[in-house]
Amino acid sequence: MEKIVTVETGGLERLRAVLGVFDENMDTIARELSLIYHVEGTVLRLEGAEAETGAEVVKSLLLALDAGESIEKNSLLYCIGLAREGHASDIEGVMRGVVAFTSRGKPVKCKTVGQKSYVDAIKANTITFGVGPAGTGKTYLAVCLAAAAYKGKQVEKIILTRPAVEAGEKLGFLPGDLQTKVDPYLRPLYDALQEMFGLETYQKLMEKGAIEVAPLAYMRGRTLSNAFVILDEAQNATREQMKMFLTRLGEGCKMVVTGDLTQTDLPEGKSSGLKQAVALLKGVEDIAVCTLTEKDVVRHPLVMRIVRAYEQEERRGRKTNDKRGNR
Repeated sequence: MEKIVTVETGGLERLRAVLGVFDENMDTIARELSLIYHVEGTVLRLEGAEAETGAEVVKSLLLALDAGESIEKNSLLYCIGLAREGHASDIEGVMRGVVAFTSRGKPVKCKTVGQKSYVDAIKANTITFGVGPAGTGKTYLAVCLAAAAYKGKQVEKIILTRPAVEAGEKLGFLPGDLQTKVDPYLRPLYDALQEMFGLETYQKLMEKGAIEVAPLAYMRGRTLSNAFVILDEAQNATREQMKMFLTRLGEGCKMVVTGDLTQTDLPEGKSSGLKQAVALLKGVEDIAVCTLTEKDVVRHPLVMRIVRAYEQEERRGRKTNDKRGNR
């Protein structure tokens, strides 16, 4: 059944922002929801079976503009998805919260409901597990919160660590000492820290030991106190390593453990410590487990489609194995 819904944008500037360059934003909404739209002064008139959903999307975009957000294609497609699920009202809470500021003063904001829940969990709990596919901002948001905690004098040190496990390569064949060999694996952490502090400040903090970036093996035997600690790529930690890491927790310490259970590079026969920890510790007081999905991917829109394709393939594989097992 065709419907007609109107939305007052509240001014020509807001109307132009919602329409986008050469009406790109509204053309995307119309294409995704099979709508026809007309501009009448500062009012948008939407026609089609999903006209009400389109109106919710436009209202969400207006809220994003009020929060100082620019409208990007990823955000727009995400708004459309939320509105279709009846959750367009969640966008306001997502868009208005500033996680931190970069060294250049640019605000870092959550882009999805899942990211907002993840950030809130880190703030409210001592240990937070962030599990999800590539591109969901697990590591970046954790580093942003770590930088904000250090700048706010909530912690005295930032410690970032990853298991030194290769994705199809051998560390032994790389030149240099162990630190030189693992540096490429820690590069995403370096990049995020430099963005938050600026290169000069970052280097000074590294020199005085206020920022430490090291392989997971270096954590053994230590007690980590008054620090914000991030274990990245935790799917590549063994059960023993995960237990070792979590029991390093000291006074005034906050831990964030991130990983993607679909991208484990452990040798055959070794099970992921992240998978065990999530199952074992879910529901324990002061520990949060946040699961991000392809809906939270904030990289190029193609990344979301790649993640979805791989997940569908894995589901088909599990169904095939189940059928074989039932024979």
